Amino acid sequence: MATTKRRGRRPAGEDTRAAMLAAAREMFAELGYEGATVRAIAERAGVDAAMVNHWFGGKQGLFAQAVLQLPFDPVQLFTHIFESGPVEELGERIVRTFLTRWDESGGGAFAALIRSVAGHEQVAAALRHLFLEQMFTKLAERVSSDQLQFRASLCASQVVGMGMVRYVAKFEPLASAEREEVVAAVAPTLQRYLTGDLDPAG
Repeated sequence: MATTKRRGRRPAGEDTRAAMLAAAREMFAELGYEGATVRAIAERAGVDAAMVNHWFGGKQGLFAQAVLQLPFDPVQLFTHIFESGPVEELGERIVRTFLTRWDESGGGAFAALIRSVAGHEQVAAALRHLFLEQMFTKLAERVSSDQLQFRASLCASQVVGMGMVRYVAKFEPLASAEREEVVAAVAPTLQRYLTGDLDPAG
């Protein structure tokens, strides 16, 4: 008599990541952010729930990528930015990385991101988690010893503000400025936010 094998867990890899994203999109659409649990999403994707933390840093990170459909993995991007050069050039690498990714889509990726946030607190919370917890706070922890959350929020304000002016409001001449011109102008400020003295008396 033939027996039906129980489906095993999906092995780790890009196929696993794609399956989790697909399952998350379905369940967030069906149940909303609160109703869709990590365990249920993992079960639908055929993976262990621990893989959600491994790939996305938790439920909010998964929500950000599945629903916002960001064109990058925040954990991988953070690692690449930090490890690809000296700390003294970290601000420059951050600005160049984001401009490059957003310019490649003609600014459409950033504009879509902002539209998805408007009026949706769950999406906004996921975006805050992505930029503050998954990226800038972790960067600040590696290069600074004080005011980590303040530094992270300043960095996020600089990057998001730059995107708003360049791709959404399209203020000239910033909107059409050459990428390296913007990098040279913005990077020193971002570098100060990460590693400089923020004491107004300093």
